[in-house]
Amino acid sequence: MKITAVVPIRSGSQRVKDKNLRNFGNTTLMELKIKNLMHVPEIEQIIVNTNSEPAIEIVKSLMNKVENKYRLTYHRREEYYASSQCSGSEFFQHLGEVTDTDIFVYAPCTSPFIKPETISQCINLFLAEQGSECDSVSTVSCIKEFMWLDGKAINYDPKHAPNSQNLPNVLALNFGCSVTSKADLIQNSNIIGKKPKFVIDSDIEAIDIDTPLDFYIAEQLYIKTQLEGKGLLD
Repeated sequence: MKITAVVPIRSGSQRVKDKNLRNFGNTTLMELKIKNLMHVPEIEQIIVNTNSEPAIEIVKSLMNKVENKYRLTYHRREEYYASSQCSGSEFFQHLGEVTDTDIFVYAPCTSPFIKPETISQCINLFLAEQGSECDSVSTVSCIKEFMWLDGKAINYDPKHAPNSQNLPNVLALNFGCSVTSKADLIQNSNIIGKKPKFVIDSDIEAIDIDTPLDFYIAEQLYIKTQLEGKGLLD
């Protein structure tokens, strides 16, 4: 079965301007993501799905540098599917429809620290349990927080408050890596299926860049670990 990783990039990101293409240490989030995916042996093809012409030009340049240029390509996204009018469900269904693959790996740039081994783990778990037991695998974070919604505690009894380590394991999707079949992606209009399995990744792997502060912290961590070799990711 063909396994394809899709890297979604939208031009004109609102909260962190051009976050995928701006300088991130000595690289960019997009180039770092492509480099990491190149080290995942199960992935046959990497597609940057984007409406950004600068991103496409970078991909074209990288295609001439990688050992197998046919392993890396791009899909020019229609503007509607990069707009705020497009819902998340529409977007996921469209990704499935325009991607020629059997197994779909969703790999956003905004998770710069997820390891190739973790992506391989997700893919192999999906392949091993695909079918009646599993229709998607996604990375998650384990949340140990006292959580409230609409004025009510949702994961503990305030009259009998436990120690934080004894709170229930609430799993939060972090979208570092998600794996499903093309058919289920289209049918469910979501990268998460009806019978998902989850891989809990480390706190650092789970870092998701969503705000300018997130970007700054992640870049400083990247500089300390990757460029200065401080070993904080061990």
